[in-house]
Amino acid sequence: MTCPVCGKAVVAAYRPFCSRRCADVDLGRWLTGGYAIPAEPAEEADLPEPGEDPPARRH
Repeated sequence: MTCPVCGKAVVAAYRPFCSRRCADVDLGRWLTGGYAIPAEPAEEADLPEPGEDPPARRH
């Protein structure tokens, strides 16, 4: 297994990373939206009016 940030061998104490630095780099990417999933903006017709209950979702 290799570190997902730098590709070095994983160290058990920081698994799945090789060091505290790479763990912090990964956390920084999460916090700044670097791992955001792209999505289409919702259409206004799909949004409930203020004070209105949202429509039920099917699972």
